[in-house]
Amino acid sequence: MKRLATALFVLAAASMTATASAVEATPQYRPAYHFTPAANWMNDPNGLVFHQGVYHLFFQYHPHSSVWGPRHWGHATSRDLLHWREQPLALAPDALGLIFSGSAVVDRDNRAGLGPKGSSPLVAMFTHHDMAAEKAGSLQRETQSLAYSLDGGSTWTKHADNPVLANPGRKDFRDPKLRWLPERSRWIASLACGDRICFYSSPDLKAWTLDSEFGADAGAHGGVWECPDLFPLPGPDGRRHWVLLVSVTPGGPNGGSATQYFVGDFDGHRFTPQDTQTRWLDHGPDDYAGVTWAGVDDRALFIGWMNNWLYASAVPTAPWRSAMTVPRELVLRDVGGALHVASLPARELHRLEAPAAAGLQRTALRQPLDLAAGLRKARGRFVLRLDSDALRAFTLTFSNLAGDRLVLGYDRDATAWFIDRSQAGLSDFHPAFAGRHLAPRLATAAASDLQVFVDAASVELFADGGLSVLTSQVFPRQPYTALSLASDDGLVLRSLSLRPLRAARAAAP
Repeated sequence: MKRLATALFVLAAASMTATASAVEATPQYRPAYHFTPAANWMNDPNGLVFHQGVYHLFFQYHPHSSVWGPRHWGHATSRDLLHWREQPLALAPDALGLIFSGSAVVDRDNRAGLGPKGSSPLVAMFTHHDMAAEKAGSLQRETQSLAYSLDGGSTWTKHADNPVLANPGRKDFRDPKLRWLPERSRWIASLACGDRICFYSSPDLKAWTLDSEFGADAGAHGGVWECPDLFPLPGPDGRRHWVLLVSVTPGGPNGGSATQYFVGDFDGHRFTPQDTQTRWLDHGPDDYAGVTWAGVDDRALFIGWMNNWLYASAVPTAPWRSAMTVPRELVLRDVGGALHVASLPARELHRLEAPAAAGLQRTALRQPLDLAAGLRKARGRFVLRLDSDALRAFTLTFSNLAGDRLVLGYDRDATAWFIDRSQAGLSDFHPAFAGRHLAPRLATAAASDLQVFVDAASVELFADGGLSVLTSQVFPRQPYTALSLASDDGLVLRSLSLRPLRAARAAAP
């Protein structure tokens, strides 16, 4: 979780409050199938846990303003990852501080003793951030605390003896991500510690021991490390490998916030990477602080905050600010002998698809292809799938009568996928917003696949089996009504389909 809790940021946020309160509502930018709170500020996903058939999505939330402010945990639930129902606030600030990021797990054997005998409470571990200590310059500003739920996540009680993990003298010490290690009969907590990740272990979620540290000389260090997540994934060879996600801001590949990852081994104490190179989970500017759901044993389900700290407080939406990405499944792929994490849209999204509004089979593209009729039928939310026999340079251009142009495609000279939102709509709210963002192509095969998910104010591009991903917000002045596909290199299409996506409306938890 990005803690822009410095005096400079607080002053900047305060200066925007009056402006934010005067902004007119923007229902045209409310997503149809991405989670947003009904109103006010949201950032990092927290405490992701699947329990008794329900997906819980907690999130950093300021319930009284649409700009950054005192951190709470908001809460939403879903049975299908699509239809989310916002719940009452889960955690609020107290005498120990604000409620920053963390995680939640099912304590199946009640090892923490927070529930009655024989129960399996939900337990959350989160960072308490003491603003008074920060202003005084104390390094004891961030400590780790517990809360628990005995009713399936509806209500939460903070542990009476918080904090359970004191600050060892680190300015940045936050975002605990819990995982049960059955081979050790201990919990592991991955914590962001400035320029590295600290791994702590505990038999009962209360008494913690520092096992190891990783990352001071690995990966990207353009900014502070945040929101770690350590989890196992099977590789193409069938072996179990470990993936460590680490968000960093600033320092992303296309400016501002982004999430990097490492693949390696974890022996229960120490993480050893296959190498120390920088690899990005999503090259787009608007996917940050994402983590995976606990309690999902057969796949790694991920969701991220669809924004960027460079301009998060300025995006032109009201009465809410920020959405989450679509849920994604993370898998490992071998590229040139090295393992890479690929991101795929979660299979549940198929349930929103309507019959194709446009499509074609086996075409050599020699003239621009007009898909405007299909786009109008899709009414602003759709998935476009494209498969090619031989990948050539091409562009997909969305436009409207207001003169906005969103362009995405493949750049042969750069060997990269791209999204260009420099003329896609509103961008004058921040100088860093407009731009062309690249995702270098990792795949070596000539053929390629592309999926593009478009919603009211976002576009998410997944290419080459999820090895190249770009997530971008866009704010067109009018809905896009024209769509054309063009290729000067003669792109050979195996198939193309454009399918409208039904709106995902709130359902009972």
